[in-house]
Amino acid sequence: MGRMSRQSSTAPGPDGAQPGEGQGERGGQRRATVVDVARRAGVSTATVSRVLNRNYPVAAATRERVEAAMRELGYVVNAHARALAGASGRTVGIIVGELIDPFYAYIARGVEREATDGDRLCLVCCTQGDPQRELAFIELMHERRADAVVLVGGSVEDRAYKAELARRARELDAGGAKLVLCGRPSLGEGVPTVGVEYDNEGGAFAITDHLITQGHERILYLGGPPGLSTARDRLAGHRRALELRGIARDPELEQPGAFSRAFGYRRMSELLRAGPEFTAVFAANDIVAAGAAQALEEAGVRIPQDMSLVGYDDIPVAQELRPRLTTVRIPLEEMGRQAVRVALYGGDEDDWRAPTTGTLRLGTHIVVRESVAPPRRTAPGGGASGSGTPTGGTSGNGSSGHGTSGNGAPASGGRRWN
Repeated sequence: MGRMSRQSSTAPGPDGAQPGEGQGERGGQRRATVVDVARRAGVSTATVSRVLNRNYPVAAATRERVEAAMRELGYVVNAHARALAGASGRTVGIIVGELIDPFYAYIARGVEREATDGDRLCLVCCTQGDPQRELAFIELMHERRADAVVLVGGSVEDRAYKAELARRARELDAGGAKLVLCGRPSLGEGVPTVGVEYDNEGGAFAITDHLITQGHERILYLGGPPGLSTARDRLAGHRRALELRGIARDPELEQPGAFSRAFGYRRMSELLRAGPEFTAVFAANDIVAAGAAQALEEAGVRIPQDMSLVGYDDIPVAQELRPRLTTVRIPLEEMGRQAVRVALYGGDEDDWRAPTTGTLRLGTHIVVRESVAPPRRTAPGGGASGSGTPTGGTSGNGSSGHGTSGNGAPASGGRRWN
């Protein structure tokens, strides 16, 4: 926890120490940080912060240990930074998995813009997919008295981790702040969080059904870490679409993996050399689709004449690919804005919001471009591809269609192509 806290933010520390202060050199020695004090005293960094700021009651014996550790380590507080850190009620924190991933970047932009509109500072932390860093950053935001902490992206299914996350949510709530779950499942009843989610499973259902209505039955599902809630929901939507259409599920056509271009390229290359027969690819996100498209091009497989390809998210790469990628659009920036609104103001009172749940849900829809066509009679590897004729539906060119729900009915008024 200590190591992660030193890397967490460019904002002043809860005690007023500037970032990097602990790594600075003075007289040939590294200057002590709040983490060093906490370790020496055998307490948390939050306890050290409370001793320094005198904003929470601390047992006398604990206070004495912390103050003794500060004297022993020669800990020095930057008074100006401490005053800045003490400003309450003007900060929103956002915790993302990766700064350069467009999925996180667009949500972060929405959070930052909404925070700025409310005259608040936005602090961004990056976990690199480490749940323990995530927990550490939430504690750090709590120490900085952030009004809201927005936690973005899927979560791992781990009981101990969820219990720790719930505990931090209660600590934030007790201090008048909110933990916002953005694009991830609830922590359960009784845990004081608010949420912003999107129709993740419905979008996967709709894009799979779109492929099926074009005549595809052998659809490869590619990418998505199996332990991540986002990937589980997308795979569940894909499976339900197959089941509704009476298509038997083939485990060989489910190839989980990283949400990365490298995985999409590598696994697609392997499957083209020695893998099951398929006529269409549902990439778990647009980045995976970009890697798969590269592998298909290098193998001489044309999109969509020989192989149809779809993605998920509708980030800029979807329009940069040639042909342009049919995908599922998530309102990423709007999710970020709404995350701040539900935390600070209770959210927009629209018909599609269920206020009793504390969760606001945004819709997804298909964006139909040029990467899907009916399958050929012979697959690129030489196997039979199926009927070769569509079973219904039409394709479009750069137009948007609404996703369908899990029972096959339109989720938002039916699919349309303009």
